[in-house]
Amino acid sequence: MKSPLLRLMKCLAVIFVLKGSGAAAERPHIVVMIADDLGWGDVGFHGSRIETPNIDRLAERGTQLNQFYVQPVCSPTRGAFMTGRYPMRLGLQCGVVRPWATHGLPLDERTLPQALGEAGYVTAICGKWHLGHFQPDYLPTRRGFNLQYGHYNGALDYFTHDRDGGHDWHRNDQPNYDEGYSTDLIGQAAANIIAGHDQAKPLFLYVPFNAPHTPLQAPQKWVDKNAHFKLKDRRTYAAMVACMDAAVGTIVGALEQNDFPAEQTLIFFCSDNGGIRKLGSNRELRDGKGSLYEGGVRVPAVAVWPGQLKAGAIVDEPLHIVDLYPTLAKLAGGTTDGSKPLDGHDAWPTIANGKPTPHESILLNATPFHAAVRVGDWKLIHNGSVSANATEASPKDIWELFNIREDIGEQRNLIGEKPELLRSLRAQLKTLSEQAVRPNIPPNQAPAEFQVPAVWGHTQASTR
Repeated sequence: MKSPLLRLMKCLAVIFVLKGSGAAAERPHIVVMIADDLGWGDVGFHGSRIETPNIDRLAERGTQLNQFYVQPVCSPTRGAFMTGRYPMRLGLQCGVVRPWATHGLPLDERTLPQALGEAGYVTAICGKWHLGHFQPDYLPTRRGFNLQYGHYNGALDYFTHDRDGGHDWHRNDQPNYDEGYSTDLIGQAAANIIAGHDQAKPLFLYVPFNAPHTPLQAPQKWVDKNAHFKLKDRRTYAAMVACMDAAVGTIVGALEQNDFPAEQTLIFFCSDNGGIRKLGSNRELRDGKGSLYEGGVRVPAVAVWPGQLKAGAIVDEPLHIVDLYPTLAKLAGGTTDGSKPLDGHDAWPTIANGKPTPHESILLNATPFHAAVRVGDWKLIHNGSVSANATEASPKDIWELFNIREDIGEQRNLIGEKPELLRSLRAQLKTLSEQAVRPNIPPNQAPAEFQVPAVWGHTQASTR
């Protein structure tokens, strides 16, 4: 029988973690919010005309990550966040998981909610999953989440919650028919989880909004508040961003109203990819969603943890969303043991103390159609304008080399001026590309024989 002293020591080891590395003595509650298609220039703290007071308040209270990278579209970013591994290791490097796709996040991957759950966290997701739904084993409550609310696919109707003839709204992976605008429902559901949570256990709450992704739909009150935007589509888009910002306020307000100690609560906010250029703003960054230029893969990101992170600080070191898995697992007193080899690193010394990036290189993607890698200040891109949703090779074969520190807009291709550097980066990119597994490439249009899967396509009539 274990001695009382040994049991006490084990309990203390779980509670008092990482004090010497800059983390808090107690494991934090963790709230991660990810916007969908929010551009670099679509937040007030980056100069947007769209009012985002709640997101801006996070930037004021916390630390901005000025060179935070994601993938050029949403499913790959979510896969990277869930596993700490580049999407090219998951078969998710080419486009998104379509409603008719027969693949998802591989079932043999260990996920962040699994790691945190094993560390004693209650885990919840409110919002867009987008990592597989064609079989029950791919759904959130089978992948480590205790609680689930929201939808599986992208681009669903914000009011009816339908996609391709199926009703895609669920609670704990069962059909749900709550009425309302999806952004409001997601924000309120997250707030309700916070209100009902027993703080005797730490909480991991993941809120992947579907806003401001198309279709362009917003409650009229938010459209009216953004009447200063003259173009109709831009006005609706601004309304969607503003409504999402209000949901962020609802969630942060719930933490305060339910006495979650600020010094024991870590909040993280970012976008899943760059903005759509015709609707949003990527400001000085080149191109937008779907491309490997900075406008497609560099996004606004903020971490807030009073007492541990400096208010108003800016970290200007390259990081990637794969870093969140090992970083959060370590802060939670968990372990990455049992995971496949990670591409992410513990980025807490960089985020909290301004240390240099832990990356020698950051792979921005590697597919049969395009690729890009960031090494130090340099970025090598192959066919950067080829869409991340491409299903066939481009006839083009264009290589570009940029110094991102000096040329954030990627206007000066230095490929002819740096032959040795070019050879080195191409060799690194080739090595990484050769590690890629076979990509899943579903068609961008539904096959003629496609039928809504029963696992998410229940109709209201069939369940009442």
